[in-house]
Amino acid sequence: MNAPLASRPHLTLAQTQPLLQVQDLDVEYRTRERRVRATHQVSFEVHGADRFVLLGPSGCGKSSLLKSVAGFLPPLHGEIRLEGQPIKDPGPDRIVVFQEFDQLPPWKTVLENTMFPLLASRQASRGEARERALHYLDKVGLTRFVDAYPHHLSGGMKQRVAIARALAMQPKILLMDEPFAALDALTRRKMQEELLTLWDEVRFTLLFVTHSIEEALVVGNRILLLSPHPGRVRAELNCHQFGLEDFGGAEFQSTALRIHNLLFPDNVQTLPPEVADERLRLQQAIVQGRISY
Repeated sequence: MNAPLASRPHLTLAQTQPLLQVQDLDVEYRTRERRVRATHQVSFEVHGADRFVLLGPSGCGKSSLLKSVAGFLPPLHGEIRLEGQPIKDPGPDRIVVFQEFDQLPPWKTVLENTMFPLLASRQASRGEARERALHYLDKVGLTRFVDAYPHHLSGGMKQRVAIARALAMQPKILLMDEPFAALDALTRRKMQEELLTLWDEVRFTLLFVTHSIEEALVVGNRILLLSPHPGRVRAELNCHQFGLEDFGGAEFQSTALRIHNLLFPDNVQTLPPEVADERLRLQQAIVQGRISY
């Protein structure tokens, strides 16, 4: 279900055409023992300035889908198009931010790390790269740390550098693979807030992977629900009404529980009372973010 034009008041008709189209995608990856089917016939569309979230349990193929969009993992079947053109290889129009903190070369300063992709891809002169890097480092609040090295930074600060570096490339779509999963709960909440503030200022297009229902509701304006392995589309939801201030609210928790039941559609009513009660307690812990699945 795509958001209606009425919910996109600032977009022209041309801009309502999908930026990214994923059609009937089957993705596989290889382990030492065998090939594993990650997704089955997954389709979705991402429009300009969307914050589109891929949500599902571990092993449902979320990261594999993101790698395929990035051009790192060719699909077994189906097609991916960016602005109508097939995606076959990695490119600077799609930049990925991972959850690992070691994605920054440790011998480069914060400023040098942010400039590096611009210089390596020859998208900008040194002067232009410096100007653009400083601009986005200011956006993520790291102006005072431009001469610092990665080992002097906290985990959250390293992720800010990675986000600034990605946005400095001015990609058509920013890909984020559980970027805050390795952070503590308080830092994770702060990073979610800063990401949304940055989006309000820059209005970039975001494809975001998470297994946290709460994070999906806050970060995304649209959510694609994927079933357990292999990932199939369970539903697509609009969720633009929620923000960080809605954590713990009745409507927020009700929506989160509904999403959980869509992901895991077993009928609690058919279970013995003691099992149903325990399942409900588990569901509530999941949607409140106290445990993940």
